[in-house]
Amino acid sequence: MSLLRAKIQDVFNEPGCEKNRCKDAKARKVGCSTPLTPGAAAGGCAFDGAKIVLQPITDVAHLVHGPLACEGNSWDNRGAASSGPTLLRTSFTTDLTELDVVMGQGERKLFKGIREIKEAYGPPAIFVYPTCVTALIGDDIEAVCQRAAEKFGLAVVPVNAPGFAGSKNLGNKLAGEALLDHVIGTAEPDDPGPYDINILGEFNLSGEFWLVKPLLDRLGIRVRACIPGDARYFDIACAHRARAAMVVCSTALINLARKMDERWGIPFFEGSFYGITDTSDALRNIAELLVKQGADPEILGRTEVLIAEEEAIAWKKLAAYRPRLAGKRVLLNTGGVKSWSVVHALMEIGIEIVGTSVKKSTVEDKERIKQILKDDNHIFEQMAARELYAMLSEHKADILLSGGRTQFVALKAKTPWLDINQERQHPYAGYDGMVELVRQIDLAIQNPIWCQVREPAPWDCQPAVGEELPRTKSENVTLHAVQEFSGTTAADFGEC
Repeated sequence: MSLLRAKIQDVFNEPGCEKNRCKDAKARKVGCSTPLTPGAAAGGCAFDGAKIVLQPITDVAHLVHGPLACEGNSWDNRGAASSGPTLLRTSFTTDLTELDVVMGQGERKLFKGIREIKEAYGPPAIFVYPTCVTALIGDDIEAVCQRAAEKFGLAVVPVNAPGFAGSKNLGNKLAGEALLDHVIGTAEPDDPGPYDINILGEFNLSGEFWLVKPLLDRLGIRVRACIPGDARYFDIACAHRARAAMVVCSTALINLARKMDERWGIPFFEGSFYGITDTSDALRNIAELLVKQGADPEILGRTEVLIAEEEAIAWKKLAAYRPRLAGKRVLLNTGGVKSWSVVHALMEIGIEIVGTSVKKSTVEDKERIKQILKDDNHIFEQMAARELYAMLSEHKADILLSGGRTQFVALKAKTPWLDINQERQHPYAGYDGMVELVRQIDLAIQNPIWCQVREPAPWDCQPAVGEELPRTKSENVTLHAVQEFSGTTAADFGEC
């Protein structure tokens, strides 16, 4: 437990953020976010956060050492896509019972589980996640993993992030520490090159990274490791040989980027692939970093040519949606990088942002939002469901972009809703992703169902005695269709 406390304190002493570099030594120790009281897990626990960061590594077996419910709660909690191995979809747990706890069988059961996975699947590595129960009873996860690695001849990585340690964001960072301590730098690539980069904090949700990677391929830039989206264990082990790095979700893996810069001299920048302008800026920054690291400066010219071609295509596709979405109002209830990157992307095509939440955003994210919106009144630290419903029912927004947990608030307020979080079914990154995002917003807002659900129900407008019940718009449409089919006139049916 003392080792875990020391690791947590080190994680929060984060000088890697641009804003933190301007602070004094005392203020810098606070880091990007404030430590929570152990157990006060806002938006998920540390164990859940560690699984979020490491689960998308496709060819690794992820073994949860704890009761069955812990794995059932966190398995496949993000729609991270894989282009090859599907071992990440298989759930592994030691299924610790009360009898195992009382009899002290936890470590023995964990070792047996590692052996069974090795024999049945033969993965290149097994990641072991302790939970609250196994951490509290004192199971020595590190010792078991070390013994299993020596016995079975494969990497067995302890991810020391039990749920009671703190928030989900803390678990993200502890997962990055596990990669630094046990994975990155343990293998050497056969063909390192001057155009190798790492992408950190990209989860390949709904295959989003597959919309960005072709752009890098056209520039001759190779992604040495995308951590964790669609990643392979060997690629991450060789990530220390990249020449530059881009951090997509700074609140999750900024500590990983900083320490890789300190140990192996890999410079990084924070960027986004959401929106046309941000995608272009990200490509430029990658090219500039590679040139500073020794790459041929001609890549800068090729990057500008690619950007000009892709932007022209994207703006041409978006032209059809501009008149349909001009002046439409969007309310964002999300966090992290999406709290500012999606705002910027939507404003590029003339959509008005009436508000965005910053509950899970870093200080840097909030500063970017202020620079984009120029008004603090559109920034919400936290919006309760009651307040969100009141805002939507008063028609202050035309659509809500959020995660699945608030979709029913929007539906109750009879307001269009679009999933922007990890459960989404469509990729929104890159130039093509921006077009898809605008298309989905247009489909949601223009859906004719909203005209129907906003009409008063027939039982809410009962006619007086002897009066005919008024018809709804949908009934009128049906009536006119019947008229055209039968050749009758409106007089035959009465006035609508």
